[in-house]
Amino acid sequence: MKTKLIRASTVPQSLATFCTGFLKELSEDYEVVALSSHGEAMSFIAEHEGIRTIAVDMERHISLKKDIISLWLLMKVLRKERPAIIHSITPKAGLLCMVAAWVIRVPYRIHTFTGLVFPTSTGLKRKVLMVTDWITCACATHIIPEGEGVKEDLLNYRITRKPIKVLGYGNVRGVDLVHYDRTIKVIKDAEDIEDKTLFTFVFIGRIVRDKGINELIEATRRLQCEGYKFRILLVGPFEDDLDPINERTKDFIIKSSCIRAVGRQNDVRPWLAASDVLVFPSYREGFPNVVLEAGAMGLPSIVTDINGSREIIQNGVNGIIIPFQNVDALYHAMKDFLDNPEEVKRMSSTARGIIAERYEQSFVRKCQKDFYKEILGNNIH
Repeated sequence: MKTKLIRASTVPQSLATFCTGFLKELSEDYEVVALSSHGEAMSFIAEHEGIRTIAVDMERHISLKKDIISLWLLMKVLRKERPAIIHSITPKAGLLCMVAAWVIRVPYRIHTFTGLVFPTSTGLKRKVLMVTDWITCACATHIIPEGEGVKEDLLNYRITRKPIKVLGYGNVRGVDLVHYDRTIKVIKDAEDIEDKTLFTFVFIGRIVRDKGINELIEATRRLQCEGYKFRILLVGPFEDDLDPINERTKDFIIKSSCIRAVGRQNDVRPWLAASDVLVFPSYREGFPNVVLEAGAMGLPSIVTDINGSREIIQNGVNGIIIPFQNVDALYHAMKDFLDNPEEVKRMSSTARGIIAERYEQSFVRKCQKDFYKEILGNNIH
């Protein structure tokens, strides 16, 4: 009989994003069950991965009544399923699944931290977030930070004193280098986007404040005022209800001739292929996949000195690292690339090789599978 492994996330889209293909691969050695809230992605996971799914609704935000109901339902599920391993990802699933699994005494309780919110929060919210992360760690038998920066924060803020380690070089998904490549089809799809007469920066992500959009647009405005000719591709949705950009920024995006906002795209490869440099001035991340994907497509990146980004980018080798929330630094980094196209070519030539060496998908998956084998072999409860 195969060892039962439950992979859990708050919403099924997270499992679909991080684990597509991997759950099917794991099912060769384990009885794999996906556990998450109701949603269309659950049907996709069941069909695409060929595994059983269990739906237990979990609220992403703090909701005491709903959280208690979810916890009780999770305990019922775990008591019935009796898995050897439960491995959660995303904050609320981590908190509820680790507590429920601790009560039911699931032998191996693993949570992966893909990023931490509390370091950039303040006041009561910060304290609540720290307590919830502390509870998650206290109930888990094993804690996996997605990168060294997340690991340092967990230890430095004393969220846990348990031994924790990054698997491989970090990241939970890895990059499919066959998919993220400048194939004939990708280049053809990029033809309608590309403008060979203009240097092109691309941003991929949510168009919100904490992705550094206000700073990006201010740096763009300064460069445009100085007479630089270039364009910015903004690939991602506006989220005005969660973390909106300021009105001046939004107005500039709408009116500026050098900015093209195209919304969410199912396939970002043509947009990367049509660009020269990724600019990603985020305030906080766990381990940003977009920087990995851009590197795989041969783009250097401008990133901020935050968790994940600083681990992927080697300053001056495959990109530039700048302080976060710093318009001047972002302006100078963009200006340097505009003034020195040979530097762009040099960094582009090294970008894909660095990603291939450290973050290729089969290597990242092997690290996770080896970790499961290691803990099962050690018989730790």
